[in-house]
Amino acid sequence: MSEPSKPVLAVTKLTKQFDRLTAVDHIDITVEEGEIYGFLGPNGAGKTTTIKMIAGLLLPGSGSIRICGHDMKQEALACRALTGYIPDRPFLYEKLTGSEYISFIASLYGSGTGSSKQGNAEQYLRLFDLWEWRNNLIESYSHGMRQKLIMSSIFMLDQPLIVVDEPMVGLDPKSARIVKELFKSKARSGTAIFLSTHSMEIAEELCQRISIIRNGSVIASGSVAELKAQATDGIENLEDLFLQLTGSFELQEVVAALRTD
Repeated sequence: MSEPSKPVLAVTKLTKQFDRLTAVDHIDITVEEGEIYGFLGPNGAGKTTTIKMIAGLLLPGSGSIRICGHDMKQEALACRALTGYIPDRPFLYEKLTGSEYISFIASLYGSGTGSSKQGNAEQYLRLFDLWEWRNNLIESYSHGMRQKLIMSSIFMLDQPLIVVDEPMVGLDPKSARIVKELFKSKARSGTAIFLSTHSMEIAEELCQRISIIRNGSVIASGSVAELKAQATDGIENLEDLFLQLTGSFELQEVVAALRTD
């Protein structure tokens, strides 16, 4: 019998403290090859801190992060090379053109100019209606265009793990639909996607499994069907389940009052 494949992302007992605040508290997550894994939680729950540690931007306090078998503490460069990170607020060099930015990113992840990767980028720039803007300075791009540019730069790299924080912020409906289909396509080809979003509809549509984090701790994990089975009161959608698990009782009361008006 062949040995079972190792997960693309394995997070074990991951913890991060800032002074007396425990932002992330002993969380465990595994993301398999070809899986879209949702990471949900209210504001301040610890999502962004977790994402930054997985992306190699913050050092873990304790616990471990392994990407394709490489340990983040021991092989940080190898882990970063295997990971594509799409933040919710992309930082881009505004005095570069879109094309120059693509060339810059390609050169970081390949030998020479990374010409093959730049070739991959063209299909994404065309998909996102950015091809005609490729020679314009990034400072002239809208927020949505910047988001699409950074997505193009990450998709072209074809890394085994993509970490995404709020991918649809600033995107028009056409681009948002393209992004969802690209995530599905990437997953079918074996890419693991770790997706943080406040959109319950996106999570329910895309994710095979989900973890919900609150106050730094994972309070529920599983498929949407498994999570619904654990819920009470006959909950039928992920949004109501999320509100129940994260203790948003005051909102439930407001909604109930509005429905009776």
